[in-house]
Amino acid sequence: MDFTRDEGQDAVAEVVVSLLEHESARDFELWPSVVGSGLLSVALPERFGGDGMGVGEISVLLTELATDAVAVPALPTLGFGVLPLVGTAPESVADQVFPEVAKGAILTAALSEPGAPFTEAPTTRAVVDGDSVLISGRKVGVPYAEQARWILVPTDSGIAVVDAKAEGLTTTTSPASGGAPEATVVLDRVRVPAEWLLTGTSAQLHRFALASIGSVADGLIKGVLVLTAEHVRTRTQFGKPLAQFQAVAQQIADVYVVARTLHAVTVSANWALAQEDPDADLLARIDDDLDVLAYTVATELPPAMQKCHHLHGGLGVDMTHPMQRYYSQAKDLARWLGGASFRLDRLGTRCSSI
Repeated sequence: MDFTRDEGQDAVAEVVVSLLEHESARDFELWPSVVGSGLLSVALPERFGGDGMGVGEISVLLTELATDAVAVPALPTLGFGVLPLVGTAPESVADQVFPEVAKGAILTAALSEPGAPFTEAPTTRAVVDGDSVLISGRKVGVPYAEQARWILVPTDSGIAVVDAKAEGLTTTTSPASGGAPEATVVLDRVRVPAEWLLTGTSAQLHRFALASIGSVADGLIKGVLVLTAEHVRTRTQFGKPLAQFQAVAQQIADVYVVARTLHAVTVSANWALAQEDPDADLLARIDDDLDVLAYTVATELPPAMQKCHHLHGGLGVDMTHPMQRYYSQAKDLARWLGGASFRLDRLGTRCSSI
C-alpha cells in the first residue's frame, strides 16, 4: 500500500487551492468558478473532454474544497453521481449526462428512505411498462434535489437515473444545518426509459458515497484544526495566548488525534476503492474500511467540532464566522450517515459476522 498522492492528485489539489486563493465566495456563488476551472471534468471519460481520473483524484478534490468548508454541490455531483455512473452507465445515459455535468449540471443521489439511511433494501419500486419503467417511492434528505438535473434513485430493481423535473416527481424542502439545500423526494409512477435503470444493487453507489463523505469530513477536520489552532495561538487571556493554557492545549491535541485518525481511515478506504477489478476478498475489505470510516465520521467528527466551537468562545457562535460553516456541515454529514448509534450497529454486525 502506498497512500502518497501521485502527480495527478497533486495537480488536482493545486487547481483547487489556486481557485480558493483567487475567489472569496464559499457558497453556491463559487459554483460557476468551479465549473470554469474544469474540475467537474476530472473523472469524466476522455471522449467527453474529461481527464479520465477516478476515486483518488475526486477524493483529493473534495478534501481540498472542504478544507475551506466550501458549500457547493461537488460532493453529490461527483461522489454520488459521476463516480457511480462512470463505467456502468449505458451510452444513452453517458452521452446525455456527462457533457451536461462538464457544463455545470448538478447530479445527486437519493440514498435514504424514511427511517432507513443508506438502505440496502429500498422499498422504492420500479415497474416495467413497455420500453420504459415506472418509479414510485419516497426518499428523504436528498441534497440539492431541487437544484439537480438528474437524481440517482435506488429501487428494488436497480438504480434509476431520473430527470429531476420529470412528471410525477415532487420535492419538498427539508431543514439542514449547513449550506447545502435538501429535500424529500416523492416519485409517483415517474416514467424513465428502460435503459436508464441500471441493473444491480445500490452497493457500489453506497461505496462511492461513503468514501466521498469521508473525504469531505477529512477536509473539514483539517481546516477547522488550522482555524482553531491559529485562534488559540493569537487570542490572549490573562496576558498570555490561550494555547499556553494546559486545558486548551489538551483539547487541541484531542482534535489533532481525531484529524489524524479520520485522515488515515479516509485515505485507506479511498485507496482500496480505487483498485481496479476488485475480487470478492478486496470488496469485503473495502466494505470493512468504509464501515469503519462511516463510524469514525459519525462518532468522532461532531464532538471534535464542538471542542473547536468551545475554544473559539463567543466568536464561534457568530453566524458570519467561518467556524459555523465547518460545524454545520459536519452535523449534516453525521446525519446523512444515520448517526453514531446506527453506524455502531452496522459495524458491530459486520464484526460479528466475520
